[in-house]
Amino acid sequence: MARYVLLRLLQAVGVLWAAYTVSFLVLYALPGDPVTLLAGADATDITPAQLDALRAQLGLDRPLIVQYLDQLGAVLRGDLGTSIVTGRPVTAILGEALPPTVAISAFALVIAVIAGAGIAIAANVTRHRWLADVLLGLPPLGVAVPAFWFGLMLIQWFSFTVPIFPAVGDRGFVSLVLPAITLALPTGATIAQLLSKSLSNTLREPYVDTAWAKGASRARVHLGHALKNAALPALTVTGLIVGQLLSGTVVTETVFSRPGIGRVTASAVQQQDVPVVQGVVLIAAIAFVLANLAVDLVAPLLDPRIVTSGAAARRRGRVGVTVPSARPAPAASGAVAGVPAAAVPAGSRPAGSRPAASTQGEPA
Repeated sequence: MARYVLLRLLQAVGVLWAAYTVSFLVLYALPGDPVTLLAGADATDITPAQLDALRAQLGLDRPLIVQYLDQLGAVLRGDLGTSIVTGRPVTAILGEALPPTVAISAFALVIAVIAGAGIAIAANVTRHRWLADVLLGLPPLGVAVPAFWFGLMLIQWFSFTVPIFPAVGDRGFVSLVLPAITLALPTGATIAQLLSKSLSNTLREPYVDTAWAKGASRARVHLGHALKNAALPALTVTGLIVGQLLSGTVVTETVFSRPGIGRVTASAVQQQDVPVVQGVVLIAAIAFVLANLAVDLVAPLLDPRIVTSGAAARRRGRVGVTVPSARPAPAASGAVAGVPAAAVPAGSRPAGSRPAASTQGEPA
């Protein structure tokens, strides 16, 4: 388990480095000049010499590799640089914009998980086929509906027609409801679609038939036996879900005129404020890495075979042969781990073993 965790931590560091490096190269490959944008496209009283002096002041006249190494070293020290447009430290800008985005993203994630899991479970638990078809038709619709249109409809219905929630701004918890629902729509649809399909497949497994045969209730079969195994595929896409939430804040915060990382990102990209954009990319990469790291640590709790299968694969790679996961019982053995072979399900008996009835009277 320690090796498993260490490998995941090393992968997380590699992802952060790759995200920062790619964003650096992409931003500097974009057409345009941040210094020219800062001076203004219509500025006529600024000479080329003054523009060159400003580039030298910002360090943009140095070779690209030197800029990259200097900025990477500053990031490792916790310094994300200074905004080209405002002159403020990037850490201060992101520190002000992050709390509102975290609040709306966390609330949206809670809504998405509850709604998505509820739809998936209800679609598989219900005895009415028409209701299951209606519920299973909601996730594709949720993915297809544009988030900005859905947000505008919520404003029209619940801010103007029935004035329950504020339309724009940040006025406490009530102003989080509509943006969070807008942000949760595609995320909840993704969760519902994955979990419903996985739960449907899990309910066809043999151990579920065994649970029915033992007299387990419908709720216990679905929630106590099938849901734990069916939740693993949905859990593995948590990193993508976190990325979807962060990317959705750009549209949501613009529609509802809320402060946050989304509006900071849109403004920084428009003005080619490279340090701010790189800071946003780094924050998004950290959130993505932490979410995937949490999934990698929780997944073995749901399915311990994830760790054991990885260890077996490494052993096979070292020796160059197939390592069996368990030693098969002798052909003459009539029991598996002290249990009569006739009492063991056929799928769990080792290959070559025979039922106890066939071994009676045979020499030891």
